[in-house]
Amino acid sequence: MKKILFMMAIALGLLVSSCGITQQATQNVNELQTQVVLTEANYQVVGTATAELTQKYVFGFGGISKKALGQSAMSAMMKNADLQGGARAIINANVEYDVVSYLGIYTKVTATATGTIIEFTK
Repeated sequence: MKKILFMMAIALGLLVSSCGITQQATQNVNELQTQVVLTEANYQVVGTATAELTQKYVFGFGGISKKALGQSAMSAMMKNADLQGGARAIINANVEYDVVSYLGIYTKVTATATGTIIEFTK
């Protein structure tokens, strides 16, 4: 009887614990379609641009879709990049998703967009 209660307690503990999932969107599905040819050494790396957005869902309802969340994070990253005229560009743009779910009742999805800012020299 003690074994059964112990096993049930472990099963309940695993059931109640949260699960974290990380996924990176490495496919080219974002709207950032810039064509930059980096064959010459006519640029320098200025820094990085990041943006993080979070959505919360209860029973799967609420907030925007995961795709829209990633696109919004990418848009916020572009605003944070402070691109000046045509001399700067963003390369290596990526969106990373972090999903935390509690029994499927409450889910928090965080999209983090990152990119490298380069500046072209003459």
